[in-house]
Amino acid sequence: MSTKTSSQIRREFLDFFKEKHHAIVESAPVAPKNDPTLLFTNAGMNQFKPIFLGEEKTLKHNGKEWKRAADTQKCIRVSGKHNDLEEVGYDTYHHTLFEMLGNWSFGDYFKKEAIAWAWELLVDKWGLEPDRLYATVFGGDEEDGLPVDEEAIELWKSETSIKPEHILKFGRKDNFWEMGETGPCGPCSEVHIDLRSDEERAKVDGAALVNADDPQVMEIWNLVFIQFNRQTDGSLKSLPDKHVDTGMGFERVCAVMQGKTSNYDSDIFTPLLNEIASMAKVTYGSDETQDIAIRVIADHIRAVAFSIADGASPGNDGRGYVIRRILRRAIRYGWDKLGFKEPFFHKLVDVLAEQFKDVFPELKAQKEYVVNVIRSEEQSFLKTLGQGIELFNEVSKGKKQISGDDAFKLHDTYGFPIDLTQLMAREQGIEVDEDRFNELMKEQKDRARAAGKFSVDQSKVNEWVTLTSSADFEFVGYDDASANVEFTAYRKEGDRFAFTLSQTPFYAESGGQVADTGLLTNGEEYVHVTDVQKINEEYVHYSESLPKDLKGTWEARIDLDRRIEIQKHHSATHLAHAALREELGDHVAQKGSLVDDHHLRFDFSHFEAVSEEELSRIEQRVNQKIQENIPLDEQRNVPIEEAKEMGAMMLFGEKYGDRVRVITFDEDFSRELCGGTHVKATGEIGYFRFTQETSVAAGVRRIEAVCGKAADQLLRQEHGLLKEIKAVIGQSNDVTADIKKLQDEKKALEKELAAQNLQNTGALLNDLMSKPQVVEGINIIKGEIPGADMDVLKQLGYDALEKASLNTVVVLGSKDEAEGKVYLMVSVTEDLIKEKGIKAGALVGQLGRLVGGGGGGQPNLATAGGRQPEKLEEALAKVNEIIGNSIQ
Repeated sequence: MSTKTSSQIRREFLDFFKEKHHAIVESAPVAPKNDPTLLFTNAGMNQFKPIFLGEEKTLKHNGKEWKRAADTQKCIRVSGKHNDLEEVGYDTYHHTLFEMLGNWSFGDYFKKEAIAWAWELLVDKWGLEPDRLYATVFGGDEEDGLPVDEEAIELWKSETSIKPEHILKFGRKDNFWEMGETGPCGPCSEVHIDLRSDEERAKVDGAALVNADDPQVMEIWNLVFIQFNRQTDGSLKSLPDKHVDTGMGFERVCAVMQGKTSNYDSDIFTPLLNEIASMAKVTYGSDETQDIAIRVIADHIRAVAFSIADGASPGNDGRGYVIRRILRRAIRYGWDKLGFKEPFFHKLVDVLAEQFKDVFPELKAQKEYVVNVIRSEEQSFLKTLGQGIELFNEVSKGKKQISGDDAFKLHDTYGFPIDLTQLMAREQGIEVDEDRFNELMKEQKDRARAAGKFSVDQSKVNEWVTLTSSADFEFVGYDDASANVEFTAYRKEGDRFAFTLSQTPFYAESGGQVADTGLLTNGEEYVHVTDVQKINEEYVHYSESLPKDLKGTWEARIDLDRRIEIQKHHSATHLAHAALREELGDHVAQKGSLVDDHHLRFDFSHFEAVSEEELSRIEQRVNQKIQENIPLDEQRNVPIEEAKEMGAMMLFGEKYGDRVRVITFDEDFSRELCGGTHVKATGEIGYFRFTQETSVAAGVRRIEAVCGKAADQLLRQEHGLLKEIKAVIGQSNDVTADIKKLQDEKKALEKELAAQNLQNTGALLNDLMSKPQVVEGINIIKGEIPGADMDVLKQLGYDALEKASLNTVVVLGSKDEAEGKVYLMVSVTEDLIKEKGIKAGALVGQLGRLVGGGGGGQPNLATAGGRQPEKLEEALAKVNEIIGNSIQ
């Protein structure tokens, strides 16, 4: 292998295409300036998109127009289709930021030249062994109505010296390139290289390992032949001109040419790896856990530093959030695995800026700025990282799952991105409740971010237009359903408007209670309030539209019917909380809640499922308190210490002000700190009914329930359902007994049918065994058993081994075309296992691949499943050949 440096390899690539009359252009910023569809530049072609779409005809560069170009492009792939972040550091070839060497033709040359030049550079100039190279081509796609790319196959044969058997066909997943859900696309031809030893290559054909995630058989160059534009409806439209877009992973090709099995061992990464190891006072290569951390940090500083240099900044939205995630992932690895307790990440910018000063000079030019941004982020994150890791250890200790609430707290309070929490959880073999986390994130994100997330200048997007002072603002919704108000400020946020009022009866979403909705009117115009959020202690109202003139006095009216149902559910939540503690114990504590006009949901700490009997007693207790019609005792502005002395229930981890609001329904039953709205007396709730009890995390249970109108509707539905059941089974004094009788009869019939089917399949097996096929002296019994599931096939396999104990291989299959499934079973007699080396697991594995699946098992009996039932006959036809090849 060549000992060229990475700088030489990059320069030789660009010079090669310069000689072939390509414009050598600079890398576009990794944070795209004028493409709102992209978070990051994720491919070399991004900057040429207008040409591919026909919006521009040629490339204008250095005062000339070009139809050919080449460059090295900084790319980041961490989200969407190209989500590589979690693999980074663990393997040898995934990166967040990487360089893409590429050459392009804009309606000029096409497949012939692209293929010929790729071979010329790789083999003739760089000296890669032709015998180690494979070319994949597009094998067609029925859904898109596209045929096999025969043209590319013929060109590989005519324009290069590649072995014909090294030209491989693959489907749309591997050989049809698309930039995203929509946009330029087309068939592609990839060059793969087999880096295994000659001994390994002799054992297993490299063709079988192409596109099989083998780290030593990898793609190094992708030649994309762009001729379509994917429309929003999924259809393909031909582009005005045919283009070529190629991409070569620079880090991979450098590792290949420098004789390294890992990209991280090439000279692209060694300066960083050495610096990190030196800073940590460790030796890279001596400890795998530390090595992973060093690789993560080396990779991530590249993505973070170049992103910042290209104009992006760590933040809470869009690409800023991604950069922050990457940065914090690196810092966490440094803290946890390498002992970096002080800011260290920013110190690596020096090494990076010096290394890339000639190819990407923008980093060195802005080095001080980049260092300051990273240092500031580090200092901020390190303050909370230690506490966050302690909290993580606390909430994960002895558990199988981290609750969504704890994951959200790690995110919201300690700055842990969810993927960082998932990573730490994965290392401990536990899961994270993503559904609950996403639910809490949605509540937070409903505070509507401004539109134009990717525009160059966002400075004016979030500016409030102030109308009058809001210094005397008051929430009057505890006492009044309407109020006379004035608009104090407004702004546009995306597709809706945000505004504040001089006072409001609208409850803002908080404490698990949803926001009020309603309207404002001045007698002529109406404003429909669709949401209210508390932002920095301000009540921010939202509407789809606003009239031009907001002056004067408006009447604000909440949707009172909806509010009444919401507060029924909120008061019922308090009663349920108290009843849960009575029934289950004082360890019960609220872990989350949601209250709206249709139902309530309450998460609480408890170590096991709540039994039906316990739920029944709790439900009965809540309804008893409803029947008692206990009046609401509401106390506002109570000093926090006084509230504690009163015994008011406080939520663990919640931050309270100096003065609080106390809600009591019978001082001996329910007293809580709460800012929500409630009924005046418990009788207004009407009736309470549980609808579900489930687990949300280890040690956390969830109950869901309805009351008020929702409970009335549920009872009516249940009554109607009971009437329907009676009508179906006939008039009955005991519906339960009659249904049980029907179930018993059904089970008896199913058992009888199963016995009959087994008898039938047994007869089929006997028939197959009566006419075995013989291959090299081995009896082969094979065939399809219609309707058999995997259990039946296995039973038949064991039966066959009993009936033919010597010199026999049994292969049985069945298919379920409606479900798109196919089942296979192989059994082998003991003498063949010992004397011929034939094993059921190996045989069934090969057969499984033929039907689009896989499997395995014991040497004497093994099973496989697949997703291509139409290939069962083909698989059975190849049994004899496979067995013949398996004899040792």
